[in-house]
Parts: sequence; structure tokens; C-alpha cells
Amino acid sequence: MPMSMSGKAVAITGAARGIGAQTARDLVRKGARVALIGLEPDELASVADELGTGHPWFEADVTDPESIKTAIDESARQLGGIDVVMANAGVAPFGTVRDHDPRAFTKTVDVNLNGVFHTARAALPHLVERRGYLLVVSSLSAFAPIGGMAAYTASKAGSEALASALSSEVGHLGVAVGSAHPSWIDTDLVRDASADLPSFRAMRAKLPWPMHSTTNVADCSRALVAGMERRARRVYVPRSVMLMHWLRNLPASRLVERLMLPTVRKLLPQMEAEVAELGRGFSSRNDKLQGK
Repeated sequence: MPMSMSGKAVAITGAARGIGAQTARDLVRKGARVALIGLEPDELASVADELGTGHPWFEADVTDPESIKTAIDESARQLGGIDVVMANAGVAPFGTVRDHDPRAFTKTVDVNLNGVFHTARAALPHLVERRGYLLVVSSLSAFAPIGGMAAYTASKAGSEALASALSSEVGHLGVAVGSAHPSWIDTDLVRDASADLPSFRAMRAKLPWPMHSTTNVADCSRALVAGMERRARRVYVPRSVMLMHWLRNLPASRLVERLMLPTVRKLLPQMEAEVAELGRGFSSRNDKLQGK
């Protein structure tokens, strides 16, 4: 039987906007108490005001173990414990391996993989106490890599593997761990990349179904909340992404490489030129946030 989220205490990283903020809204509608954690204090405060009283927010950096531990511990103190943690904070850089800004690549791994580790490690004492649930927001990209997204793909594949290993480590303690695998979600992260890079838009359009599909934030949030209620091992958004999980070797196969070769040959050099002209490895918004 799915568990009710009414009265449950949930901490969400990357909660200032997009998937994190919308999931917080949907959880509160179901009667949950939510702690918002992220890097944008003005946005966090705005979401918290919208949710009403009893939903604290904390500015914290998931790449800093002490910062995220303080936020998680204070969330538990103010909420009276934590039942669910959603490790959602993430970034997506621009560029190919050949032409990548090394700082953007390593920062992506630091946020998307190391940040999950720091979040999980800080949360586990609280989750063990309540026999709770950790949901790691990975990506379709974890098992469907495409050119121009190597840093994102590597970090999201790592976060999926981390969730799987952690699941086997803490199951006997009553803690469940799941990973979520959204395809393209209509968020600032995707819109920023589309606005900055025409090649990114063109590449997405050439991907085969279901790799090119876009889901709105509300539908994504509903799937994540349903995953929490089921304490799901995996959450696919949309559900057709499940097919790519079971066919995860196909995107890297010789057949798909040959089919995509004309597109890759044209668009990846275009992407490299566009990134060079931008002079940055992230969207302008994320570039400012990562420079904090």
C-alpha cells in the first residue's frame, strides 16, 4: 500500500525553482511539511511564502559537506524529524569533452554526484531514525548518453549507481532508496540551454523516441510524489523512459552511432563554436550561482 504523505517531513535540495519547487507545492497539498534547500535565498523565500507557515528554507551548497549537513540537521530540528529526502540539486554544462571547460566538467560532477553523496550522508541518521526514504534525482541521461552532454551523463550515471549501492547498504536499517529518471523537463535548466545553444535544440529534435520527449514540470512532480508514496526503487518520467532503462546498451551501440553520425558530424562542431562564443560553461544564471 502506498504511504500517505500527510504529516510526513520532507527535505528537498535544489528547491528554489523547477522540479524541486513544484514537488514541494504538491507535497504540501498532500499534507506534508517541507524544508526547502538551495542556493537562491530570494527564490527559496518566495516558494516558502507561497507554501505558508511551517515550511522552512535554508541556503546551502550540496558540494560543501558542512553546509548541507547544517541545512539537513536544522530541517530535522524544525520539522521534528525527516521522513523523506529528495536529492534534486543539479547543473548541466555546455560542451564536448574535446572542447570542455575543465572547471565546468568537474563542477558538474561535484554538484550532481558528490552533492548527492554529501546530501545522503547528512540525511541518513535522520532517515534511519524514521525508517525513511531517499529519492535521488538522476536522469534518462544515466542510461542514454548523447554527445555534447558527457559531464551531465557521467555525473547522472554515477548518481544512479550511488543510489543502487546505497539501497543495498541501508535496506536492513529500514531505509529505502530510489532514483528518478526524468527525460527533458520544461525547466529553467533546459530552457537556458535551448536559448543559449541552437545546436542543442537541433540535437534534441533528432533524437529517437522516447529520448526527445518533453514533460511539463507538473507531470514530473506528480510522478516524483507518487514515487515517494511507493518508496519506489526507480521513477521514470515519462513512463516510456522505462524502455530506455531496459535497453540501456542501445544508445551506445554501433547501430545508433551510425544512425546519428550525420547529425553528430554537423551539430557537435556547431555546439563547440557556440560554446566558445558564449565564453562560459554554464547558463548565465548557473554561472553566477556556481561562482558564489
